Amino acid sequence: MEYGDNTQPSAADFLVATPEEMARRGWQQPDFLLITGDAYVDHASFGAAVIGRLLESMGYLVAVLAQPDWRNAKVFTAFGRPRYAALVTGGNIDSMVAHYTAARKKRTYDYYSPGGRFGLRPDRATTVYSRAVRAAYPDLPIVLGGLEASLRRFAHYDYWADKVLPSLLQDAQADLLVFGMGESAMRAIARTLADGKPVAACRKIRGLCYLTDKEHDWPDEALVCPTLQQVRADKRAYARAALAQHDEQDAVRGLPLVQQQDGRWLVQNKPAPLPTMAELDAVAELPYQRAPHPMYVDGVPGIEEVRFSLIHNRGCFGGCHFCSLAFHQGRAIAVRSHESLLREAAAITALPDFKGYIHDVGGPTANFRHASCRQQADKGLCKGKNCLTPVPCKHVDADHSDYLNLLRKLRALPKVKKVFVRSGIRFDYVMLDKSDAFLNELVSHHISGQLKVAPEHCVNHVLDHMGKPRVERYLAFMEQYKRVNARQGKQQFVVPYLISSHPGSRLDDAIELALTLKRWGRQPEQVQDFYPTPGTLSTCMYYTGIEPRSGKPIYVARTDKEKAMQRALLQWQRPEKRKWVEMALREAGRGDLIGFGKGCLLAPSKGYVKKR
Repeated sequence: MEYGDNTQPSAADFLVATPEEMARRGWQQPDFLLITGDAYVDHASFGAAVIGRLLESMGYLVAVLAQPDWRNAKVFTAFGRPRYAALVTGGNIDSMVAHYTAARKKRTYDYYSPGGRFGLRPDRATTVYSRAVRAAYPDLPIVLGGLEASLRRFAHYDYWADKVLPSLLQDAQADLLVFGMGESAMRAIARTLADGKPVAACRKIRGLCYLTDKEHDWPDEALVCPTLQQVRADKRAYARAALAQHDEQDAVRGLPLVQQQDGRWLVQNKPAPLPTMAELDAVAELPYQRAPHPMYVDGVPGIEEVRFSLIHNRGCFGGCHFCSLAFHQGRAIAVRSHESLLREAAAITALPDFKGYIHDVGGPTANFRHASCRQQADKGLCKGKNCLTPVPCKHVDADHSDYLNLLRKLRALPKVKKVFVRSGIRFDYVMLDKSDAFLNELVSHHISGQLKVAPEHCVNHVLDHMGKPRVERYLAFMEQYKRVNARQGKQQFVVPYLISSHPGSRLDDAIELALTLKRWGRQPEQVQDFYPTPGTLSTCMYYTGIEPRSGKPIYVARTDKEKAMQRALLQWQRPEKRKWVEMALREAGRGDLIGFGKGCLLAPSKGYVKKR
């Protein structure tokens, strides 16, 4: 289906997804077997579709094995032995996050499965699939990729097992692991294998990891991290390793890294080069059908958020410590051209169920459209520093003009009634822009009644541990946002994202946040408990109790009881939270906040006796 074609796609328009489809195309075997923990959705927001379409564009035959029944070994041989390699990904998110809440309770819904059905992928999907392929084809090259593999490429703390696990590459018994956004590395791997070279010939490719039995079989400039055994035994060693791994995640100045794993050596090459605008355009404009494969009669819920949306950038220099983006996509910004985005938008307007609304023009952070400063092209991003926090760097180039021009072009397209910006924006970056044109037009044209921003907390030492801007920046933005709305005669609200129980947050800090929310007149509908996912600096803090840059101890709320109290405090007005809020106030010695006074959080319950 070409851009502008509004017919419903058939199975023939997708990558091969069943043995029957392969037979109809007359293939004897695929060149690459792509196994994914998600349903097969042919859209640029789904990593498996991107890699599959990329390889197809290079002339390779690609078969997609989506959500295979891991308990049936025959499923993994249904397409026959692939000519070059099996490519394995757990899907768009870590399979453990897909299965469990921050309280380690099982979810009941999976956005990336047909009809939202739960249970169609295993826990630790990348490892399970890879081992199944290894059992079926012992000598077949196996390449891991996707978020689950990328964030688990080194020895890492696993929240669900509550222990440090080795590199996923070792557990999965695979040959190579592609980290970050994998197009560049995958092109090079495919060409190397298609040339008849062994998988070991790929080891110099940027953007991948491999295991070797030979000591010093790695680049001369490599930085050696503490070993698996050391990071298991010594939390300070874990913190040093985690910090080095984050600091070297830079395509310009980053060094290769090495970590010993049970007698073998994990080698991470330099990150892949930042894609050019032309390269990003080419990947974005591969012939995706923007739909789930027709075999899913119930559809796949994950497509609904992105079907009428545009992704204009990659990377994020925001530096939030709880976010995996810095360790996966990196902090440098890559963007698509206006022309490419306008072509895609025109294709969206031709879809039969398009109602005139482009739901988002975003990415990791919507309003990042160029490098944070002019020095990055030659020097990379600064080691050990964040561009925006705890206070903005004086070299930050805050300019929304290019993004604003893009939005203007999009909303001028025929059939487009409204263009929304629903990805998160960095309010502190908005405040650094000397021009107020972006905020004026954002309020005027691109908000659907509510703007989503992420202050996350209000206590500055907690915000510092989060890598978030100080609360004064948020308050200044809110004042400016209110003034712009008033000037335009609008009444549009802000939905603040908040995190409870982040490392560094004590019960007193959660109480202060509750009091602040009350002063602000905010009653948050949703609160996210801090979730220690693999690969983030905040997870390092959670596991070690150490702030990795300073080396100083940091408080961590670990018990289910304290986490429940901190979470309840942020929704103190809800009746079902009352017992937890009262318990928290008693434990913190803040009985003064139970009463009928204006500054109280709770009215006394029947029979309540105030303790001195």
